[in-house]
Amino acid sequence: MSETPVLAVLGELVVDLLPVPDAGSGPEGTAPQYVARPGGNALNVAVAAGRLGASVRLMARLGTGPLAVNLRRHAELSGVDTAGFVEAEESVSLAVVGLGPDGSPDYGFHVLGAADWQWTDDELARVLPACTGALHVGSISSWTAPGADAIARLVERLHADGGTLISVDPNIRPMLADGPVGGVLGNSGPVVRSRLDRLVAQADLVKVSAEDLAWLEDPADLDAAAAEWADRGPALVLLTDGGDPLRIARPGRPVLHREPPVVTVVDTVGAGDSLAAGLLTGLLGAGVTTRAALEALPDDALLALVDDAALVAALNCTRVGADPPTRAELEAAKR
Repeated sequence: MSETPVLAVLGELVVDLLPVPDAGSGPEGTAPQYVARPGGNALNVAVAAGRLGASVRLMARLGTGPLAVNLRRHAELSGVDTAGFVEAEESVSLAVVGLGPDGSPDYGFHVLGAADWQWTDDELARVLPACTGALHVGSISSWTAPGADAIARLVERLHADGGTLISVDPNIRPMLADGPVGGVLGNSGPVVRSRLDRLVAQADLVKVSAEDLAWLEDPADLDAAAAEWADRGPALVLLTDGGDPLRIARPGRPVLHREPPVVTVVDTVGAGDSLAAGLLTGLLGAGVTTRAALEALPDDALLALVDDAALVAALNCTRVGADPPTRAELEAAKR
Protein backbone atom coordinates (compact mmCIF):
# COMPACT_ATOMS: atom_id res chain seq x y z
CA MET A 1 0.00 0.00 0.00
CA SER A 2 1.41 3.38 -1.00
CA GLU A 3 1.82 6.15 1.56
CA THR A 4 -0.63 9.06 1.69
CA PRO A 5 0.97 12.12 0.08
CA VAL A 6 1.79 14.72 2.73
CA LEU A 7 1.38 18.47 2.45
CA ALA A 8 4.63 19.89 3.80
CA VAL A 9 4.37 23.52 4.88
CA LEU A 10 7.67 25.33 5.40
CA GLY A 11 8.00 28.69 7.09
CA GLU A 12 7.78 30.74 10.25
CA LEU A 13 6.01 30.55 13.57
CA VAL A 14 4.84 33.94 14.84
CA VAL A 15 2.99 34.94 17.99
CA ASP A 16 0.41 37.56 17.01
CA LEU A 17 -0.54 40.05 19.72
CA LEU A 18 -4.07 41.04 18.72
CA PRO A 19 -5.90 44.01 20.25
CA VAL A 20 -8.97 43.48 22.42
CA PRO A 21 -11.11 46.46 21.34
CA ASP A 22 -13.79 46.00 24.01
CA ALA A 23 -11.19 46.07 26.78
CA GLY A 24 -10.20 49.68 26.13
CA SER A 25 -6.80 51.18 26.92
CA GLY A 26 -7.07 51.88 30.61
CA PRO A 27 -8.06 55.12 32.37
CA GLU A 28 -5.23 57.11 30.81
CA GLY A 29 -5.54 55.52 27.38
CA THR A 30 -2.00 54.17 27.56
CA ALA A 31 -2.56 50.49 28.37
CA PRO A 32 -4.23 48.72 25.45
CA GLN A 33 -4.95 45.06 26.03
CA TYR A 34 -3.82 42.31 23.69
CA VAL A 35 -4.33 38.59 23.45
CA ALA A 36 -1.49 36.36 22.26
CA ARG A 37 -2.53 34.10 19.40
CA PRO A 38 -0.43 31.59 17.44
CA GLY A 39 0.22 32.82 13.91
CA GLY A 40 2.59 33.11 11.00
CA ASN A 41 1.97 32.16 7.38
CA ALA A 42 3.23 28.59 7.67
CA LEU A 43 1.45 27.79 10.94
CA ASN A 44 -1.80 29.27 9.62
CA VAL A 45 -1.61 27.25 6.39
CA ALA A 46 -0.77 24.04 8.22
CA VAL A 47 -3.54 24.49 10.80
CA ALA A 48 -6.11 25.27 8.11
CA ALA A 49 -5.08 22.19 6.13
CA GLY A 50 -5.12 20.03 9.25
CA ARG A 51 -8.62 21.16 10.15
CA LEU A 52 -9.72 20.26 6.62
CA GLY A 53 -8.41 16.74 7.14
CA ALA A 54 -5.21 16.88 5.12
CA SER A 55 -2.15 14.89 6.06
CA VAL A 56 0.10 17.87 6.81
CA ARG A 57 3.53 18.36 8.36
CA LEU A 58 4.71 21.77 9.51
CA MET A 59 8.42 22.34 8.94
CA ALA A 60 9.34 25.13 11.33
CA ARG A 61 12.13 26.21 13.68
CA LEU A 62 10.54 26.44 17.13
CA GLY A 63 12.27 29.20 19.08
CA THR A 64 12.65 29.73 22.78
CA GLY A 65 10.40 31.62 25.16
CA PRO A 66 7.25 30.98 27.19
CA LEU A 67 4.95 31.10 24.15
CA ALA A 68 6.72 28.32 22.23
CA VAL A 69 4.64 25.62 23.89
CA ASN A 70 1.46 27.38 22.78
CA LEU A 71 2.62 27.36 19.16
CA ARG A 72 3.27 23.61 19.23
CA ARG A 73 -0.02 22.88 20.98
CA HIS A 74 -1.99 24.98 18.49
CA ALA A 75 -0.60 22.92 15.62
CA GLU A 76 -1.18 19.59 17.38
CA LEU A 77 -4.82 20.41 18.19
CA SER A 78 -5.52 20.79 14.47
CA GLY A 79 -3.97 17.46 13.54
CA VAL A 80 -0.70 18.89 12.25
CA ASP A 81 2.36 16.63 12.34
CA THR A 82 4.98 18.52 14.35
CA ALA A 83 7.77 16.06 13.59
CA GLY A 84 8.93 18.81 11.23
CA PHE A 85 9.76 21.12 14.16
CA VAL A 86 13.42 21.92 14.76
CA GLU A 87 14.16 22.88 18.36
CA ALA A 88 16.02 26.18 18.00
CA GLU A 89 18.02 28.28 20.41
CA GLU A 90 16.91 31.62 18.96
CA SER A 91 13.79 33.51 20.04
CA VAL A 92 10.20 33.15 18.79
CA SER A 93 9.03 35.84 16.37
CA LEU A 94 6.47 38.35 17.65
CA ALA A 95 4.02 40.54 15.70
CA VAL A 96 1.93 43.28 17.31
CA VAL A 97 -1.22 43.63 15.21
CA GLY A 98 -3.47 46.64 14.75
CA LEU A 99 -6.76 46.45 12.87
CA GLY A 100 -8.14 49.04 10.43
CA PRO A 101 -11.83 49.97 10.16
CA ASP A 102 -12.28 47.33 7.44
CA GLY A 103 -10.60 44.60 9.51
CA SER A 104 -7.32 44.73 7.58
CA PRO A 105 -4.23 44.16 9.74
CA ASP A 106 -1.28 46.47 10.39
CA TYR A 107 1.82 44.85 11.83
CA GLY A 108 4.69 45.79 14.09
CA PHE A 109 7.35 43.06 14.10
CA HIS A 110 9.92 42.01 16.69
CA VAL A 111 11.96 39.44 14.80
CA LEU A 112 15.63 40.38 14.81
CA GLY A 113 17.70 37.21 15.23
CA ALA A 114 14.58 35.06 15.47
CA ALA A 115 14.64 31.31 14.96
CA ASP A 116 12.64 31.38 11.73
CA TRP A 117 15.38 32.74 9.46
CA GLN A 118 18.16 30.30 10.39
CA TRP A 119 17.38 27.19 8.29
CA THR A 120 20.23 24.96 7.12
CA ASP A 121 20.30 22.35 4.36
CA ASP A 122 20.77 19.56 6.90
CA GLU A 123 17.79 20.66 8.98
CA LEU A 124 15.51 20.79 5.97
CA ALA A 125 16.64 17.37 4.72
CA ARG A 126 16.01 15.90 8.16
CA VAL A 127 12.40 17.09 8.55
CA LEU A 128 11.09 16.79 4.97
CA PRO A 129 8.43 14.04 4.83
CA ALA A 130 9.37 10.88 2.93
CA CYS A 131 6.20 11.09 0.84
CA THR A 132 5.78 14.79 0.11
CA GLY A 133 2.89 15.40 -2.28
CA ALA A 134 3.16 19.18 -2.11
CA LEU A 135 5.55 21.66 -0.53
CA HIS A 136 4.27 25.12 0.35
CA VAL A 137 6.82 27.86 1.08
CA GLY A 138 6.54 31.58 1.41
CA SER A 139 6.37 34.68 3.53
CA ILE A 140 9.22 36.14 5.54
CA SER A 141 11.38 33.03 5.93
CA SER A 142 11.44 32.46 2.16
CA TRP A 143 13.08 35.83 1.46
CA THR A 144 15.16 36.48 4.60
CA ALA A 145 18.78 35.35 4.99
CA PRO A 146 20.46 33.15 5.90
CA GLY A 147 17.75 30.49 5.69
CA ALA A 148 16.22 31.73 2.43
CA ASP A 149 19.06 30.21 0.39
CA ALA A 150 18.60 26.79 2.00
CA ILE A 151 14.86 26.96 1.29
CA ALA A 152 15.53 27.91 -2.34
CA ARG A 153 17.93 24.99 -2.76
CA LEU A 154 15.32 22.57 -1.40
CA VAL A 155 12.70 23.97 -3.79
CA GLU A 156 15.09 23.65 -6.72
CA ARG A 157 15.92 20.05 -5.83
CA LEU A 158 12.28 19.01 -5.54
CA HIS A 159 11.43 20.85 -8.74
CA ALA A 160 14.19 18.98 -10.57
CA ASP A 161 12.94 15.65 -9.19
CA GLY A 162 9.48 16.40 -10.55
CA GLY A 163 7.56 14.34 -8.00
CA THR A 164 6.29 17.10 -5.72
CA LEU A 165 3.93 20.01 -6.34
CA ILE A 166 5.69 23.26 -5.38
CA SER A 167 3.55 26.10 -4.00
CA VAL A 168 4.86 29.62 -3.30
CA ASP A 169 3.20 32.59 -1.57
CA PRO A 170 5.32 35.79 -1.41
CA ASN A 171 3.20 37.15 1.49
CA ILE A 172 5.17 40.40 1.59
CA ARG A 173 5.51 42.26 4.86
CA PRO A 174 6.87 45.64 3.65
CA MET A 175 8.31 46.61 7.04
CA LEU A 176 10.52 43.49 6.97
CA ALA A 177 11.21 43.47 3.23
CA ASP A 178 12.55 47.01 2.92
CA GLY A 179 13.30 50.17 4.86
CA PRO A 180 15.18 50.47 8.17
CA VAL A 181 13.70 47.35 9.81
CA GLY A 182 14.15 45.24 6.70
CA GLY A 183 17.68 46.54 6.38
CA VAL A 184 18.55 45.24 9.84
CA LEU A 185 17.52 41.79 8.58
CA GLY A 186 19.61 42.27 5.44
CA ASN A 187 16.56 42.81 3.25
CA SER A 188 15.87 45.41 0.59
CA GLY A 189 13.48 45.67 -2.32
CA PRO A 190 15.95 44.35 -4.93
CA VAL A 191 17.18 41.54 -2.65
CA VAL A 192 13.68 40.33 -1.78
CA ARG A 193 12.51 40.49 -5.40
CA SER A 194 15.54 38.49 -6.51
CA ARG A 195 14.93 35.79 -3.91
CA LEU A 196 11.26 35.57 -4.87
CA ASP A 197 12.13 35.40 -8.58
CA ARG A 198 14.26 32.35 -7.79
CA LEU A 199 11.34 30.62 -6.07
CA VAL A 200 8.65 31.60 -8.58
CA ALA A 201 10.76 30.22 -11.43
CA GLN A 202 10.61 26.78 -9.75
CA ALA A 203 7.00 26.94 -8.57
CA ASP A 204 4.07 24.99 -9.97
CA LEU A 205 1.50 27.05 -8.06
CA VAL A 206 1.74 30.66 -6.89
CA LYS A 207 -0.78 32.38 -4.63
CA VAL A 208 -0.19 36.13 -4.63
CA SER A 209 -2.26 39.05 -3.39
CA ALA A 210 -2.89 42.36 -5.15
CA GLU A 211 -1.31 43.97 -2.09
CA ASP A 212 1.86 41.93 -2.63
CA LEU A 213 1.91 42.86 -6.31
CA ALA A 214 1.56 46.54 -5.47
CA TRP A 215 4.80 46.30 -3.47
CA LEU A 216 6.60 44.02 -5.93
CA GLU A 217 5.82 45.79 -9.20
CA ASP A 218 2.71 48.03 -8.92
CA PRO A 219 0.94 46.69 -12.03
CA ALA A 220 -1.52 48.85 -13.96
CA ASP A 221 -3.74 45.87 -14.79
CA LEU A 222 -4.24 42.86 -12.53
CA ASP A 223 -5.41 40.55 -15.33
CA ALA A 224 -2.26 41.29 -17.30
CA ALA A 225 -0.13 40.85 -14.16
CA ALA A 226 -1.68 37.44 -13.40
CA ALA A 227 -1.06 36.28 -16.98
CA GLU A 228 2.51 37.57 -16.88
CA TRP A 229 3.23 35.73 -13.63
CA ALA A 230 1.86 32.52 -15.17
CA ASP A 231 4.34 32.96 -18.01
CA ARG A 232 7.24 33.16 -15.55
CA GLY A 233 7.13 29.44 -14.80
CA PRO A 234 4.14 28.43 -12.65
CA ALA A 235 1.42 26.19 -14.05
CA LEU A 236 -1.17 28.09 -11.99
CA VAL A 237 -1.32 31.58 -10.50
CA LEU A 238 -4.09 32.52 -8.07
CA LEU A 239 -4.30 36.29 -7.57
CA THR A 240 -6.41 37.52 -4.67
CA ASP A 241 -7.77 41.05 -4.29
CA GLY A 242 -9.58 41.28 -0.96
CA GLY A 243 -13.31 40.99 -1.52
CA ASP A 244 -12.96 41.54 -5.26
CA PRO A 245 -12.90 38.64 -7.75
CA LEU A 246 -10.12 36.07 -7.64
CA ARG A 247 -8.05 35.78 -10.79
CA ILE A 248 -6.93 32.36 -11.99
CA ALA A 249 -4.15 32.32 -14.59
CA ARG A 250 -2.66 29.37 -16.45
CA PRO A 251 0.01 29.68 -19.17
CA GLY A 252 -1.45 30.21 -22.64
CA ARG A 253 -5.05 30.41 -21.40
CA PRO A 254 -7.46 33.29 -20.70
CA VAL A 255 -7.47 34.64 -17.15
CA LEU A 256 -10.53 33.38 -15.27
CA HIS A 257 -12.43 35.24 -12.54
CA ARG A 258 -14.26 33.96 -9.50
CA GLU A 259 -16.38 35.94 -7.04
CA PRO A 260 -15.52 35.20 -3.39
CA PRO A 261 -18.36 34.44 -0.97
CA VAL A 262 -19.98 37.41 0.76
CA VAL A 263 -19.69 37.21 4.56
CA THR A 264 -19.70 39.54 7.54
CA VAL A 265 -15.99 40.24 8.06
CA VAL A 266 -14.62 40.38 11.61
CA ASP A 267 -11.03 40.66 10.38
CA THR A 268 -8.95 39.31 7.50
CA VAL A 269 -6.01 37.90 9.48
CA GLY A 270 -5.08 34.53 7.98
CA ALA A 271 -7.48 34.79 5.03
CA GLY A 272 -4.83 34.29 2.36
CA ASP A 273 -3.26 31.45 4.34
CA SER A 274 -6.65 29.74 4.64
CA LEU A 275 -7.21 30.12 0.90
CA ALA A 276 -3.85 28.52 0.11
CA ALA A 277 -4.54 25.66 2.51
CA GLY A 278 -7.99 25.08 1.03
CA LEU A 279 -6.63 24.91 -2.49
CA LEU A 280 -3.67 22.68 -1.65
CA THR A 281 -5.87 20.33 0.37
CA GLY A 282 -8.29 20.12 -2.53
CA LEU A 283 -5.54 19.45 -5.05
CA LEU A 284 -4.02 16.67 -2.95
CA GLY A 285 -7.47 15.19 -2.40
CA ALA A 286 -7.93 15.13 -6.17
CA GLY A 287 -4.61 13.31 -6.59
CA VAL A 288 -2.78 16.33 -8.00
CA THR A 289 0.77 15.98 -6.67
CA THR A 290 2.83 16.84 -9.75
CA ARG A 291 3.02 19.66 -12.25
CA ALA A 292 1.83 17.35 -15.03
CA ALA A 293 -1.29 16.49 -13.03
CA LEU A 294 -1.96 20.17 -12.34
CA GLU A 295 -1.57 21.06 -16.00
CA ALA A 296 -3.99 18.28 -16.95
CA LEU A 297 -6.67 19.40 -14.47
CA PRO A 298 -9.71 20.70 -16.41
CA ASP A 299 -10.82 24.26 -15.74
CA ASP A 300 -14.18 23.21 -14.30
CA ALA A 301 -12.51 20.89 -11.77
CA LEU A 302 -9.98 23.58 -10.87
CA LEU A 303 -12.67 26.23 -10.41
CA ALA A 304 -14.61 23.95 -8.07
CA LEU A 305 -11.48 23.61 -5.92
CA VAL A 306 -10.91 27.38 -6.02
CA ASP A 307 -14.51 27.97 -4.90
CA ASP A 308 -14.03 25.65 -1.93
CA ALA A 309 -10.76 27.39 -1.04
CA ALA A 310 -12.43 30.81 -1.25
CA LEU A 311 -15.14 29.61 1.12
CA VAL A 312 -12.50 28.40 3.58
CA ALA A 313 -10.96 31.89 3.51
CA ALA A 314 -14.34 33.59 3.85
CA LEU A 315 -15.30 31.52 6.89
CA ASN A 316 -11.96 32.37 8.50
CA CYS A 317 -12.82 36.07 8.08
CA THR A 318 -15.99 35.70 10.15
CA ARG A 319 -13.90 35.01 13.28
CA VAL A 320 -11.20 36.83 15.22
CA GLY A 321 -7.64 36.21 14.04
CA ALA A 322 -6.48 33.23 12.00
CA ASP A 323 -9.20 30.72 12.90
CA PRO A 324 -9.97 28.61 9.81
CA PRO A 325 -12.93 26.23 9.61
CA THR A 326 -12.97 22.49 10.06
CA ARG A 327 -14.02 20.16 7.26
CA ALA A 328 -17.45 19.77 8.91
CA GLU A 329 -17.90 23.54 9.08
CA LEU A 330 -16.91 23.90 5.43
CA GLU A 331 -19.35 21.23 4.30
CA ALA A 332 -22.14 22.77 6.40
CA ALA A 333 -21.53 26.16 4.79
CA LYS A 334 -21.77 24.63 1.31
CA ARG A 335 -25.29 23.31 1.89
